[in-house]
Amino acid sequence: MNIFDVLLFKFAWLIKEFFYNFDLDVLYFINHTLSNGFFDIVLPLLRNKFIWIPLYVFVVFVFIKKYRQKSLVLIGLTLLLLILSDQISSSLIKPYFHRLRPCNNPELSAWLQLPIGKGSGWSFVSSHATNHFALAYFFSFFIFRANKKLYVPVLFYIWAGLIAFSQVYVGFHYPSDVFTGAVLGTAIAYFISKICCKYLKLN
Repeated sequence: MNIFDVLLFKFAWLIKEFFYNFDLDVLYFINHTLSNGFFDIVLPLLRNKFIWIPLYVFVVFVFIKKYRQKSLVLIGLTLLLLILSDQISSSLIKPYFHRLRPCNNPELSAWLQLPIGKGSGWSFVSSHATNHFALAYFFSFFIFRANKKLYVPVLFYIWAGLIAFSQVYVGFHYPSDVFTGAVLGTAIAYFISKICCKYLKLN
């Protein structure tokens, strides 16, 4: 190994350490510094899929109102999108990286707050973030096309962001898990949305 290889290896190690420490600093701030009784009650609720049923009913209503018969295609593609994003994140990526969740990492047990106990499975990437950012993009794309209101994508991304934030707050994910999941989910939804418009002529 020559001097260039040594320097390159050292540089890569420093970059890795920097991002890992940054990840821990943000996790500590969200999970520990911001910890309070109100968040302990509210944020875990945001993770509950059943609490968002009224939102999904509203989205279906908007799809039907705007797209009529084609709304059935959109609803079906929403389900396909969820299956795709969930399988990519949980069945392909998580088993490959084998990253422990913060709540299961013994090195963090001295300060990590666990308002709902420990979770199972792997940490990277966050399936919650992947799925909800995929839905946020998909819903925003087609509802915005229907009413041209800028607040639509803003609200949907705030919704997905709060769910991702709650995953970090309860100690189930590192910030990098949810950030990567957000990018992944948005990318998956972007391609499916483009395919919808190109081949199914959803105008």
